[in-house]
Amino acid sequence: MISDNPYKYLNEINLPEDLRRFSVSELKSVCTDVRDFMIDTISKVGGHLGAGLGAVELAVALHYVLETPKDKLIWDTGHQAYPHKILTGRKDRFHTIRQLHGLSGFLKRDESEYDVFGAGHASTSISAALGIATARDFANENYKVVAIIGDGAMTGGMAYEAMNNAGLLKKDLIVVLNDNQMGSLSSINPSIWTFHDYFNEMLTHPAYNKFKASVWDLTGKLDALGDRLRSVAQKVERGVKAIVTPGMLFEALGFRYFGPVNGHNIVKLVEIFQHVKDLHGPIFIHVLSEKGKGYGPAEVDATRLHGVNPFDKVTGKSPRKEGELPQFTTVFGKSLVDVCKTNPKVVGITAAMADGTGLTILQRELPERFFDVGIAEQHAVTFAAGMATEGYIPVVAIYSTFLQRAFDQIVHDVSLQHLHVVFVMDRGGLVGSDGPTHHGVLDFTYLRCIQDMVIMAPKDENEMRDMLHTAIEYKGPIAMRYPRGTVYGVSLKQHFDRLAIGKGEILRSGKDIAILAIGNMVYPSIKAAQQLSKEGIEAEVVNMRFVKPIDGALIEEISHRFKYIVTVEDHVISSGFGGAVLECMCQRNIVGVHVKVHGLPNDFVEHGTPAELHTMLLLDAEGIASVTKEFLQTQNALPSLQNQYR
Repeated sequence: MISDNPYKYLNEINLPEDLRRFSVSELKSVCTDVRDFMIDTISKVGGHLGAGLGAVELAVALHYVLETPKDKLIWDTGHQAYPHKILTGRKDRFHTIRQLHGLSGFLKRDESEYDVFGAGHASTSISAALGIATARDFANENYKVVAIIGDGAMTGGMAYEAMNNAGLLKKDLIVVLNDNQMGSLSSINPSIWTFHDYFNEMLTHPAYNKFKASVWDLTGKLDALGDRLRSVAQKVERGVKAIVTPGMLFEALGFRYFGPVNGHNIVKLVEIFQHVKDLHGPIFIHVLSEKGKGYGPAEVDATRLHGVNPFDKVTGKSPRKEGELPQFTTVFGKSLVDVCKTNPKVVGITAAMADGTGLTILQRELPERFFDVGIAEQHAVTFAAGMATEGYIPVVAIYSTFLQRAFDQIVHDVSLQHLHVVFVMDRGGLVGSDGPTHHGVLDFTYLRCIQDMVIMAPKDENEMRDMLHTAIEYKGPIAMRYPRGTVYGVSLKQHFDRLAIGKGEILRSGKDIAILAIGNMVYPSIKAAQQLSKEGIEAEVVNMRFVKPIDGALIEEISHRFKYIVTVEDHVISSGFGGAVLECMCQRNIVGVHVKVHGLPNDFVEHGTPAELHTMLLLDAEGIASVTKEFLQTQNALPSLQNQYR
């Protein structure tokens, strides 16, 4: 794969204007270089691989035909945009992708002028592109606007809302569906490529469109007869398209549909983009690609190589460390299967993240109890609500940041009706290299304000199993969040224990200060207390377990024994766990206690490993200890405490 002069063509490309100096016949070699560069780099540093490999020709063709950055490309999500980053001035920093202070794994406006719209969540591109096109027309400017959306993102309702609006506004807008055939939108036999290529070339060719415009102009002068001729012509064209393309849905939404187009034939892609770029009105181009194209292991197992850690380039496998602990996600998935086997009313629901939430285990063992609704979080929640009305217990497993998209459904369709839906939020807290679009640091806040909601966070994998069991036995809306990453390695019980709702536990006794922790901050707080003990400060550590209802009786009892309290959470401090503690103290008229709320600041936290971010934000053991000590110093309490030990 690597020659004496690797990336011969890519070495000459720093910006898209360099790309345009090549002939069309040389673009295939450019694509090979981009693909090899991606594989070589991601195998060393990790990142999203499969989607980008499938979009290489698409990115090259778009930047080759269009005058970017004047013409604007709006990429959906960002997984497919790695080639775009490589071609737009970030090649030399590509090895830093998803690392602390490095390139973002998604689109980011302040990273490059070529990243027109930031995106880490799916199905946003068409809406954003339509807004940009409308602003362009208001300003009387002249540039192309292209949205590139994957077939997975096309399962999201927002994409169709945007297309419906685009069809009504009739703006000059191009939507490119990058269909890697992982979903259900595409079904085409490769043997009919030639016919489709001919049909698309005919419909997009300038001569055909000029002829069509002339005929339309002529028939417009023939009054009633002209109207009838136009109607017949439209029916004929629609009929032909209905026979040879799957695009009538998009035509019905007001788009001119072209496709399917071979997404790996760079010459054909350049031709079709050149033909359609000056057409007016909404245009929809359906491109068929292969996820993982050009890299054997990714072609065979595109799901596993969607997002990867560093891996062996020959086998495509990441080395597994001996004795490596399982992920929280895996323990949850197995626990849900255990629950389902004992309770026939429990089902699992996810929104296109079966693997990321551990529900693939349920899908494999009890497929009839598993539902993947696509990238449609709003539908997932209301679908679950519907099942709950009939006595079933839906466990809705969605990433913390993705569940944000269904806030109204949680309020209106679940909580208002007091329906028993269990929300399980993977990626609670700082998730690492995916960065601020995926950090699950708002869930306490957006769920705590809902009147009928119970919220809990386990300190370890055993408590997570018990919380899942507790949620199944509870009657009403209830949520559990847990972190991304490996478990702590505690010995797992073979049975489940039901926890008392809204009750915490004291894990370490102390006499100088109390540390109230939640979820994955409990064990770091215990370690912090051990460090403080060496300095003569004895801290009590409490695992609060529940954010709502908060354990008011325990907080009141602790407030009688301690003058100083620190709350610790892997969450923004605005209206989070610490806020719940303060509200409880206010409601119970607890006075004379000084409280330090420690968590994430009112800023979006960049990407990096969770360990790096926790250290940077003083949420590791050393950080919690230093914050606690500094808090005591500001209260002038430290000297008196330390004097006790002299």
